[in-house]
Amino acid sequence: MEIEDGGRRAPAAIEAAAYFVVAEALTNVARHSGASRARVSVRRAGERLRIMVRDDGKGGADPSRGSGLAGIRRRVAALDGTTRIDSPDGEGTTLEVELPCGS
Repeated sequence: MEIEDGGRRAPAAIEAAAYFVVAEALTNVARHSGASRARVSVRRAGERLRIMVRDDGKGGADPSRGSGLAGIRRRVAALDGTTRIDSPDGEGTTLEVELPCGS
């Protein structure tokens, strides 16, 4: 796990959302991916908090087939953030989230 915040805390709502994103993503890795490894990165870049969760599992994650990824998208969107999911079959899954966190 990597965490880089530049010594600045994000607003409490953003921190709570980031915790939810990472917890839900790792739960999905454990339950569905068949992965042997997962990597989490949390970085603050200017006014954005960037979260990446990547695994080496079977891929094929589809937000329309379950509530986990869809819940992440809803929570992130409610805070004007963005979510990107890349999960080609047989190549693992990468979840990237950006949340606004002010200056």
